[in-house]
Amino acid sequence: MNDTHTDAGDLAEYGYQQELKRTLSPWAVFAIGFATISPVVGIYAVVQLGFVFAGPAWIWAVVAAFLGQLLTAVVYAELSSQFPLTGGVYQWVRRLGGPRLGWLVGWIYLASAVASLATVAYLGASWLHMLFGDGTPSATTHVLLGVVFIAVALAINLLGVNPVKHFLNAGILAEGVASIAISVILLLFVRHNGFGILFETLGAEAASKGSVLAGFLTCLAVAGWAFLGFDATTQVAEETEQPRRSVPRALLRAYVFVAFTVLLTGLAVTLSLRRPEDAVSGRTADPVLAAVTDGLGGWSEKPFVVVVLIAFFACAISIQTYIGRAVFSFARDRQLPFSSTLATVGPRQIPYVSLIATAVLAGLGLLLGLNGNAAATLIAFGSGGFYFIFLTVAVVALAARASGRWNPAAGELRLGRTGLVVNALAVVWLFFEAVNIAWPRAELAPAGGNWIQVWAVVLVFSVLFAIGLVYVAVAKPHTQLPRNPAPEKVKVS
Repeated sequence: MNDTHTDAGDLAEYGYQQELKRTLSPWAVFAIGFATISPVVGIYAVVQLGFVFAGPAWIWAVVAAFLGQLLTAVVYAELSSQFPLTGGVYQWVRRLGGPRLGWLVGWIYLASAVASLATVAYLGASWLHMLFGDGTPSATTHVLLGVVFIAVALAINLLGVNPVKHFLNAGILAEGVASIAISVILLLFVRHNGFGILFETLGAEAASKGSVLAGFLTCLAVAGWAFLGFDATTQVAEETEQPRRSVPRALLRAYVFVAFTVLLTGLAVTLSLRRPEDAVSGRTADPVLAAVTDGLGGWSEKPFVVVVLIAFFACAISIQTYIGRAVFSFARDRQLPFSSTLATVGPRQIPYVSLIATAVLAGLGLLLGLNGNAAATLIAFGSGGFYFIFLTVAVVALAARASGRWNPAAGELRLGRTGLVVNALAVVWLFFEAVNIAWPRAELAPAGGNWIQVWAVVLVFSVLFAIGLVYVAVAKPHTQLPRNPAPEKVKVS
């Protein structure tokens, strides 16, 4: 069995020193994955849009997204077992698909991760306002409250790994209360609808020009947000004990447990809403809060908001944790401007400069919120980038299997031929969902938005990709990579 000294030696074979503090147990890695995927953040971000576009039948879009992303999670688990390195997708693609493609994937990944932190902060700001204010906050107030979220997440991360672990444990407890316990109560004692309503749209197709299929596809595009973040476990591989074993197991366990919680909560809310048609029409702006307060009584509103806020803060802290590690990994390989500064590890053995830099960028991303209700736009940005990354990683992994450049049997997780089938199915799913998310939809743009806002996801990531190509061509970051003394790790033995 490996110990921390063996883990450090394993890392040295890839050309890296043990700079980060290797103190994370399997439970701690699970907590990071769970808090990042976050059933509370996931379900509460998509439930309102789900009802608007698909009615009570929105739950089936969540089921479809869960099954598709399960394929992706398995591929990621195999890769994390083979390459126990901070940096995750950047490290994998760099070794299996080449350094230029690795840089582009890392670049888009960082942009998407920053967008996801801004999204969680923006969504969490609504709950923070509920705790202290009434009505709907102004756009400026909403953005400022989002900045509070990012600032708190940064402050906790700068304290070191141990405080992060404690806050994530509190987040898991809050998730359990806000999702599982309350969902069971709603299902057992506050059901107002039969299971048949799960197959009804209640006229939601009107938001998609009368097309039930178009409404479901829009809902599926939004539902993809609920199953992002499981790869956060891979970003702390160099801080994890026995990472080849612990990281893939934590990844899959966190994903499955969160998926169960999301589906349970979605089912409970849908069956317990007193007037589900109001959620479809938009008269009920927050179906989750409405189901809880109607079922448990008005007294439950503030305590419920507090519990949800804890979960949102834990999610923001966890996202900040893994983004900082991703930037550190990129900068350690001299792949970014100011790399030597960004790769700085402080006395607490954390990449504090990377953490600060990503917090500032996420704060700038919140400026999108000044244009009214930006929830759908931010979700589309975050999801669009991540699904492009998911697709690229799955394609590179499949090509590497076929060419013999990657032998998954060399890792701790061994799926044999099943792994090849899962990988191929993951590529099919991810191609479909990536196109579905990027598809220009006026209904997901801000009210009265122009064509630029409708095509925003495609335009923004096309620009990011173009900038990345120019940077690779001009700066040639792939020529700055440290020598990897263990190339045989990616070949068939």
